[in-house]
Amino acid sequence: MSTTAPTTTRRPAPGRPSHTAPARVGQSPATALRDVSAMTGRELRRTLRSVDGLVTALMLPVLIMLVFVIVFGGAIEDDGSYVDYVVPGILVLCLGFGSATAALSVAQDMTSGTINRFKTLPIFGPSVLWAHVLASTVRNLVSATLVLLVAVALGFSPGADLGGWVGVAGYLALMVLAFTWLSCLAGLVLSVDAAASFNMFFLFVPYLSSGFVPVETMPTWLHGFAMHQPFTPIIETLRALLSGTSTAGQLGPALAWLVGMFAVSCAAASILYRRRTAH
Repeated sequence: MSTTAPTTTRRPAPGRPSHTAPARVGQSPATALRDVSAMTGRELRRTLRSVDGLVTALMLPVLIMLVFVIVFGGAIEDDGSYVDYVVPGILVLCLGFGSATAALSVAQDMTSGTINRFKTLPIFGPSVLWAHVLASTVRNLVSATLVLLVAVALGFSPGADLGGWVGVAGYLALMVLAFTWLSCLAGLVLSVDAAASFNMFFLFVPYLSSGFVPVETMPTWLHGFAMHQPFTPIIETLRALLSGTSTAGQLGPALAWLVGMFAVSCAAASILYRRRTAH
């Protein structure tokens, strides 16, 4: 008499799901662009639904402008010309402060389980980071436009021609890209609480530059730091672009800081994000 060995059915181990996440196939440029667009739309909708964040992004720069021009302007320049000097500094400060909100958004995505849900979808992995960057660019360029309109109403008289304004727009976009990628990198390495405070870097360091008063009026021991920190050439270049004067002497260092910040932060954030989402 022959016997047949009983067949056994393997059951999934306790605590392990019996299904697997869909495999990520190679992404074409078209599908990658589609994923980035969808994620950017998600970020923009989240911005519009956050009343506090929207008010902060749009109104805080205007309030800072009003404080410096109306409250402090008369004490610094009694002829009303201070608005022409201070607008570039306020723009850089506000764009940096607004870009830094990406640090908190990325940190929340990484710790709230959102990224784990995205990992189950066959989407372009870096689209999440690019969405934060592109949404920040749109949000901050709208904020910069509002600040410039209020500045003109307060007496700001830029001397840039049409080509100069194209340069201003491109320069501001590069600035936001660099600041936002740095913020995304911070959001990947910091806790949610620490990431929420990252905007303090952009809020206070520009004060120690030529953005609000000439470096020569600062204490002598502060001159070295104020002259060689990144915000001074960045602000001076924007000031020259807005006034329609030559950017020689400051454009090179400013672009070196911004392009270097963009390239290093983008590469480091992409590598770190890939490692953190690999499992």
